[in-house]
Amino acid sequence: MAANASSSAPGPSADDQAALAGLPQRLVEVWAAHDADGFGDLFTEDGTLVLPGVYQAGRDAIRSFMREAFAGVYKGTRVTGKPVNARFLAPGVALLITEGGVIEAGRTELADEAAIRAGWLAVKQDGEWLLAAYQNSPRDPA
Repeated sequence: MAANASSSAPGPSADDQAALAGLPQRLVEVWAAHDADGFGDLFTEDGTLVLPGVYQAGRDAIRSFMREAFAGVYKGTRVTGKPVNARFLAPGVALLITEGGVIEAGRTELADEAAIRAGWLAVKQDGEWLLAAYQNSPRDPA
């Protein structure tokens, strides 16, 4: 993963770099448990989740959406993702780009048509890196 610091921001600490890079793994873990509350806990109180056809604003709305999704469209699914780029924009603010996607129930690998790229706007609050905004879109053109 490339990690670039903005020229106006001091260099991020190794702990901050590791915590930012670890956000995708935290998401993979809560998804594997179909833990809607844990998923919501990845976001700031006023965080936003944008998926194709979906916009959720606020941690409680994200939790509610994921609770329904884990019981419905995402039932039995897993998710994968890996960081491909990270930039610390200012102290306590970072942008992470990942590639991955939702692995359908019963499949062992991500289908090409399900591959996505995602933008994660992360902020450090009370010593923890959280998502202020997450957005994904298909990796490949239609």
